[in-house]
Amino acid sequence: MAASASGDAFEGVAAELDYPMLIATTSADGESTGCLVGFATQVSLQPARFLVCLSDKNYTHAVATRASHLAVHYIAADQVELARLFGEQTGDVINKLARCDWRLAADGLPVLTGAECWFAGPIVQVVPFGDHTGFVIEPDRGAAPERSAQLLSSLQVRSLEPGHGA
Repeated sequence: MAASASGDAFEGVAAELDYPMLIATTSADGESTGCLVGFATQVSLQPARFLVCLSDKNYTHAVATRASHLAVHYIAADQVELARLFGEQTGDVINKLARCDWRLAADGLPVLTGAECWFAGPIVQVVPFGDHTGFVIEPDRGAAPERSAQLLSSLQVRSLEPGHGA
């Protein structure tokens, strides 16, 4: 693929990538919230570390900057409505957790009961990345079935309207 004269080759390639989508939840100072996340990856084996990037315009970002822990939920391909709730709505306006099933973990972290695959842990590093902030967690608990369902991917939620602009 040749780079275009306008320099948008990266945007063209990135639009074709199909990342798994996840929902990050957190809690701080009595506020619990979450959001749909498309930028996330494992960054270390020993110790286990996982990077979750949150938009700095997102309500969840504001809470996460005060939080000690973060939970990461992978959702199945047939859970588009859950993705719609956490991707199209904003915690500035509604309480997303009031509209889905979840439980409170011992440390006050909200865990979505509808997510078959999830893990959580303390935030061990925070790194600014342009319009997103990276939260590195050290997973210390979670659930993973022996064989999980097909996970929701970014191409499946391309039509969602974000709760906040880029």
